[in-house]
Amino acid sequence: MSSNYYPALGLTLLAGLSTGIGSLLALMVNHTNKKFLTFALGFSAGIMLYVSFVEIMPQAGVTVAQEIAKNTAGWITTTAFFGGMLFIWLIDQLVPDFENPHEMSMIGTLNAEPSEEARLHRMGIFTAVAIAIHNFPEGLAVFFSALSNPDLGIVIAATIALHNIPEGMAVAVPIYFATKSRTRAFSYSFLSGLAEPLGAIIGYTLLKPFLSPLVFGSVLAGVAGIMVYIALDELLPAAEEYGEHHIAISGLILGMGVMAVSLLLLA
Repeated sequence: MSSNYYPALGLTLLAGLSTGIGSLLALMVNHTNKKFLTFALGFSAGIMLYVSFVEIMPQAGVTVAQEIAKNTAGWITTTAFFGGMLFIWLIDQLVPDFENPHEMSMIGTLNAEPSEEARLHRMGIFTAVAIAIHNFPEGLAVFFSALSNPDLGIVIAATIALHNIPEGMAVAVPIYFATKSRTRAFSYSFLSGLAEPLGAIIGYTLLKPFLSPLVFGSVLAGVAGIMVYIALDELLPAAEEYGEHHIAISGLILGMGVMAVSLLLLA
């Protein structure tokens, strides 16, 4: 696993810095193709749900069963799965709704009244902080997936990167409204994405002395829980908000199909 450390960290860095892509898109255009965004978010959710239940959870169970009895391993991985969901739910609860990217629209148009500049600047700053906090567990998800299976890590990194793009928009748009500085708006968005590799490094450093099959399998199950929560709490609601229901569901189903075929080809 240690031989995959730097590739896994590189994938985590690329996934996190995709917030910068979102900020560039937001600063280059006055509107977003919401149908495409809806489809893309649904597609990401489909990939994350399918890979969590079909690939990561079974792999976590097999890994834990290397150290303890199979029946007990099932209880441990199930507990870790819901523990991952609880972990990111607690993070959501600690971030006020106004600054929480899960509770606000992530797409805007480049129009603002001068009287709103102070409020928008504050919104941009707090959104950057909130997204950075949320990116910590996402960084763990990418890193530990890639550490376990580099091919799987590439898929997870691409999926996380895709859903980070609108988050980058969420930071860049209000900062640009308030400061009229594209450089500052891009910088804040770019820096918020660095929380993903930072979260991966901190998580790995804390867990490395204890990385037995039991701990590693439990972490994988927790990662699956985090990804399912992101898909259900963030990606699907955002997809529904930005476009038509059937477009979101079509993206979801296609995402599952693509993930299924890719896993079969990698088997």
